[in-house]
Amino acid sequence: MLASVASAAVRGVESYLVRVEVNLSHGLPTFAVVGLPEGAVREGKERVTAALQNAGRSPPLQKIVVNLSPADVPKGGSAFDLPIALGLLAGAGSIEAARLDGWAFVGELGLDGGLRPVRGVAAMAEECRRAGLRGLIVPTANAPEAAAVGGLEILGAPALAPLLAHLGGGPPLDPVRVDPGALLAGASATHASPEGGPDLADVRGQLFARRALEVAAAGGHNLLLVGPPGSGKTMLARRLPGILPPLTLDEALAVTKVYSVAGRLPQGSALMTHRPFRAPHHTVSDAGLVGGGTPPHPGEVSLAHHGVLFLDELPEFRRHVLEVLRQPLEEGAVAISRAGGPVRFPARFVLVAAMNPCFCGYHGDGTERCTCDPARIARYRGRVSGPLLDRIDLHVEVPPVPFDQITSTGGGEASSVVRARVLGARARQAARFADTPHVICNAHMGAAELRRHVRPAPDVLGLLQRAIDRLGLSARAYHRLLKVARTIADLEGCDRIGAAHAAEAIQYRTLDRSPC
Repeated sequence: MLASVASAAVRGVESYLVRVEVNLSHGLPTFAVVGLPEGAVREGKERVTAALQNAGRSPPLQKIVVNLSPADVPKGGSAFDLPIALGLLAGAGSIEAARLDGWAFVGELGLDGGLRPVRGVAAMAEECRRAGLRGLIVPTANAPEAAAVGGLEILGAPALAPLLAHLGGGPPLDPVRVDPGALLAGASATHASPEGGPDLADVRGQLFARRALEVAAAGGHNLLLVGPPGSGKTMLARRLPGILPPLTLDEALAVTKVYSVAGRLPQGSALMTHRPFRAPHHTVSDAGLVGGGTPPHPGEVSLAHHGVLFLDELPEFRRHVLEVLRQPLEEGAVAISRAGGPVRFPARFVLVAAMNPCFCGYHGDGTERCTCDPARIARYRGRVSGPLLDRIDLHVEVPPVPFDQITSTGGGEASSVVRARVLGARARQAARFADTPHVICNAHMGAAELRRHVRPAPDVLGLLQRAIDRLGLSARAYHRLLKVARTIADLEGCDRIGAAHAAEAIQYRTLDRSPC
């Protein structure tokens, strides 16, 4: 007898429906799984057999063939355990096959019949909703993230036995409901409070760097901090998430999908409610940074999606690792090609990098400690390629903090004050880009948006031309100057870019102006 059960699988961070077909026929008792199953899927037949026995159901002693359709796509993971078990019981007539119609099932079975969480459930729920299914039944631990997607009935089952009782007309499983708007509102209120995280009020001095941090947050611009050890580069970087706008629902769901696929979503969590902050060590591999492996998994740039990626000691990263950042910085995504087909991971983040001015770290700090000659300084800075620097909008010097500022009891503006200005600038950008949903902030503008929304006056063009001629900037750097100037104008509530806005944007190109 043939039974069919709907399920889902994940490739990259997107999901696709899988039809689990189970055929029982006369012959020697065998159990075969076809449809390009990988190791964890093939081993699932042992888990399914033991789980059925321990749930009080005997597996049918017949020839069993399970087909995972579409059969030409490789399938991995343990999420097919549950639909295979239900297909076996439906094919044997132990449960009514009609009760499975309109529902999708995913979950790993333990040998004791318990249902254990799997990865990628948020993406699966989104695909089930898109396909018009009635609902999705998942392990209890996965139910909140599936319910956060909305538009779908979600049931969470702790084990196989309660689910079979539900399908047989016994005690029903309670539907799981989550209000993602309330979760995000609560997270935003906590985020804005002084106890919500590191606060800019803790930073002493560094007015220029603080201003650059505000501009970066307001326009989504990439930022490079250059200064000696102990000047506060890391301290500033870790305070950037505190002045960024709160996640929107679409952004929160996108981040949740990435973390769910990567297996980093806290168990029982419904949604990622805060912008991620990722700070990989400089020994990270290129696959660890942008993603890869078999099967491909998200890297640090994707885990920083809609958040902040902080690269401390930038020149210490291996050069080929840094160069793979070019594509995500330009496109907001990572494309990985494998024999099984291409995979695309989202990677729209704000890059904050920090580096010393030279090998010893003390060049230009006002003391005699630096032992580096110009050639050695040039070699050190040459570890970061020009094309990568071209993609970083703001280059900012972070000088040592004087003793009187270190010991000062009065701090600067709090993160909540700066964040209010950032939110105002982002609101103006949201209105400007209302008809271009792929553009969220000024940093995302392409050539068409620049021509439409950034039209400098003749005096501004003259200033920019002189800067380009003097500094030798590329066309990409010129466009990034325009984007930064547009953000500075937004912070001041100006509709047009003025000469003062362009002049400030030019000041944020420290490495272009440096003789070394």
